[in-house]
Amino acid sequence: MAIVIANMIGTGVFTSLGFQLVDIQSVPVLLLLWFIGGIIALCGALCYAELGAALPRSGGEYHYVGTLFHPSLGFVSGWISSTIGFAAPTALVAMTFGIYLQTALPDISPKWAGVLLVIFASLAHVWNRQASGRVQVVFTTLKVLVILVFTVLAVTLVESPEPFSFRPAPGDGSLILGSAFAISLIYVNYAYTGWNAATYIAGEMAAPAKHLPVVLAAGTFIVMMLYVALNAVFLYVSPMSDMVGKVEIGFIAATAVFGQAGGELMSILLAVLLVSTVSAMMLAGPRVLKAIGDDYPVLRVLGRVNRHDVPVIAVLAQGGLAVALILTGTFESVLVFTGFTLSLNTLVTVLGVFVLRRRQDPSTFSFRIPAWPWPPLIFLALTGWALVYTLIERPIEGLLGLGIVLTGLLLWKLGQHNSKQKV
Repeated sequence: MAIVIANMIGTGVFTSLGFQLVDIQSVPVLLLLWFIGGIIALCGALCYAELGAALPRSGGEYHYVGTLFHPSLGFVSGWISSTIGFAAPTALVAMTFGIYLQTALPDISPKWAGVLLVIFASLAHVWNRQASGRVQVVFTTLKVLVILVFTVLAVTLVESPEPFSFRPAPGDGSLILGSAFAISLIYVNYAYTGWNAATYIAGEMAAPAKHLPVVLAAGTFIVMMLYVALNAVFLYVSPMSDMVGKVEIGFIAATAVFGQAGGELMSILLAVLLVSTVSAMMLAGPRVLKAIGDDYPVLRVLGRVNRHDVPVIAVLAQGGLAVALILTGTFESVLVFTGFTLSLNTLVTVLGVFVLRRRQDPSTFSFRIPAWPWPPLIFLALTGWALVYTLIERPIEGLLGLGIVLTGLLLWKLGQHNSKQKV
């Protein structure tokens, strides 16, 4: 559960509100956006729980899609998960870590601070599983406590709160049905990314069929409540005009409540807490690379483990890719591109639930999705809607995401061709 919560609470919730405010400046619509994002994540978590309980092996989408559809699609899904799914968010979180650190310590370079964080996390997770697990629990607990304390103090101490009403205003209905809401949903979906993290280490979990559903559903629900509360606080204490288009939302909100010194202190705290998000991604992501390396001879090197059974090469590969993205990428376009590609990957995986139920008798499952078939249908409808609007409104990022899919298919084909030649 610590891995799930730490993977979810990261860059998105502390940065994406500023991008949403560019086109949406209604409190009820913005909070509804975060609530709907939580419902999507919760529906997805229930679907993954059924998949993980029926197909208990580490690897996440790579394992599920490859088993239920075709090995080529499983390879593409694993390719997305291990590159975009973990390396890109790791890079974004590390960049945010550097940005928040710089607000308090102006002489620090955000990019190089992010690079050093990724290197530190990579080295920590090639040591052994027990040590990395303890670090994860401590940082995750601290992160949740800081968010709760900040939420309570901000509401009670702010001297001049912003006009705040849950009552919809004229025009809110058209906002909800428009392209701005759909594009913002991609930002929100990215912020919720990580609800599936426990599936990547299901093979290392004691009794995954029993514990995985609880971990996924409970972790997602906790984060959903925190996200809605935290964004409500941001909107309550800070003028919208101060946050439009800005990345450092946490710093702006804390400064409005506690003054410049308090804002700087909050920035340092948030920067420290983002360490756990990078740590969680560096723990879960390499397990996907290892699973691919175990199954495909052309990438066998990724499956190598050390004496503690840690996939060292996979950890270093993900860390190296994240560092490259930090040094060459920009923030907003990478965020949209990442959100689009990951949403596409989870959409296909959730479709696999219907395939699973056609192949196996649901009465034999150790966990079944409640209120079937509404959770997968809700997830598919809302995610598909956001993907279509992203392709229409942000075609470059959408086409880049589809390009990642085609690249994965070409790599799989190349691996199959090489295998046949050796035979």
